[in-house]
Amino acid sequence: RSSTENNWTKVGSVNGNGTTTNPHSYSFTDRGLSSGNYSFRLKQIDFNGNFQYYNLSNEVVIGTPDNFSLTQNYPNPFNPSTTIKFDIPKSEFTTLSIYDINGREISRIVNEKLNPGSYEYEFSAGDYNLSSGVYIYKLVSGNYSDIKRMILVK
Repeated sequence: RSSTENNWTKVGSVNGNGTTTNPHSYSFTDRGLSSGNYSFRLKQIDFNGNFQYYNLSNEVVIGTPDNFSLTQNYPNPFNPSTTIKFDIPKSEFTTLSIYDINGREISRIVNEKLNPGSYEYEFSAGDYNLSSGVYIYKLVSGNYSDIKRMILVK
């Protein structure tokens, strides 16, 4: 993927089926992109190590969200990690924090000004030696605020 000319980032791979006369379909989904324009290319690697790049002809345009939103983490219940997604429609100072059931902050995952877009962060309970139970995550971005509960099961 590239958001600027000739600055490519590997975003994933798909195993091929080798040389065959049977048709095969391949797909890959690139999730969690910020707003902007993106170009994609494929790198085909043969079993002997030879490779060739194929530029995809259409540029992908990711728009900005219309509203603020905080989605339910997944998986939930989780062990040891979970994913939290949210959308912000305008550039705002944003915090995403995790709290125990008593309201003590465990972690501040985000603490910066973010551009408009959709975001995805992973929270790993293993990094904090947390016990099983209910935890709260809170998103604050500008005047928007929302909380959700998540359950850690060990």
